[in-house]
Amino acid sequence: MKHLLKMLDLSKEEIVDILDLADKLKYQRAHGVPHPRLAGKSLGMVFAKASTRTRISFEAGMFQLGGQALFLSAADLQMNRGEPVEDTARVLSRYLDGIMIRTFNQQEVEDLAKHGDIPIINGLTDFSHPCQVLADLMTIREHKGLLEGLKLCYVCDGNNMANSLIVGCLKMGMRVSAACPVGYEPWLEVQDFAKGNPDFFLTTEALEAAAGADILVTDVWASMGQEDEKNKRQQVFAGKYQINSELLAAANPNAMVQHCLPAHKGEEITHEVFEAHAKEIFDESENRLHAQKAVMVMLLES
Repeated sequence: MKHLLKMLDLSKEEIVDILDLADKLKYQRAHGVPHPRLAGKSLGMVFAKASTRTRISFEAGMFQLGGQALFLSAADLQMNRGEPVEDTARVLSRYLDGIMIRTFNQQEVEDLAKHGDIPIINGLTDFSHPCQVLADLMTIREHKGLLEGLKLCYVCDGNNMANSLIVGCLKMGMRVSAACPVGYEPWLEVQDFAKGNPDFFLTTEALEAAAGADILVTDVWASMGQEDEKNKRQQVFAGKYQINSELLAAANPNAMVQHCLPAHKGEEITHEVFEAHAKEIFDESENRLHAQKAVMVMLLES
């Protein structure tokens, strides 16, 4: 593994290696065992999108690993004034040991990896959110003891979360059902990946997707950059694409709930369901730290 650009690039073995190392680093953190495995290393963090969990977890993670993280607002970089991505990649490769970028266009991440000489980590694009899904898989394995054979149901927009969950879960031997409105399906590249796989099921009916699920997952109806679509999306999603008591009743007993946050309670998830499953959701949020530390160690330690 040279970069973490999207879940499609990872093998099952690489995912397992990341999760196993994340578990180890989490244990060391919990027991006060120092693990400065990236001492002297520097990670540049490029942000074109706002962030709470991504910035803080990467910055704290690098500190805990003995390295340093530099916040680089895209608005302050010369890329914002037209400097080509390939030139920025070649410059930053002379200064840093790795780059994490949170942006809109997946191609920007791919171009950084193509033209730079250091590892690139996708902190989020409109297409993919691999760091979040690695944390999700880590959390599910913690709570359920395994991944293979479990059924995950995703109910919401076919966005970067849907794309990454479908790919990551199928690679880990899980079954995946996704309920998305017409016109809001997962991206075609992901549908092509899952095509013909009997463990994948795409529908417009949330209750149908939730039947027998071990994990229910949702996301906001309108992601960053889609604010102008908020009213239209509320009309499309409201009353049909929400994790609520009725949806939980269709899932398996003791089904867990995951949400990448921030949550709009009362929209994609009810307040009652969110609070009843808050432990699982905030375990998921914490595991962003540990899963990303594992990715940074695997990419930057050598």
